[in-house]
Amino acid sequence: METILHTPGHLPLERIDVWFQDEARFGQQNQTTRLWAETGSKPRATKQQQFEYGYLFGAVFPSNGKAEALFSPIVNKDVMTQHMELISKATEAG
Repeated sequence: METILHTPGHLPLERIDVWFQDEARFGQQNQTTRLWAETGSKPRATKQQQFEYGYLFGAVFPSNGKAEALFSPIVNKDVMTQHMELISKATEAG
């Protein structure tokens, strides 16, 4: 909203593209499992010790249905910059 309020008044709305962007983390975490044991006992153990994640950056331009996405194993400034460059290339000049 702040960006919209500070948009120069001389720009017609036809020249302004509004994209909606979000990030999400997908991954796998430890799970427990049951083991063979004496009758009546219910021991549990961890199946997996490592964590693995993937990060999805996505953006959509609802006026025409354009969308851009980037999947990365890490999150940092460079990955976000790459995502913003994808959005910039998908936006028409002007």
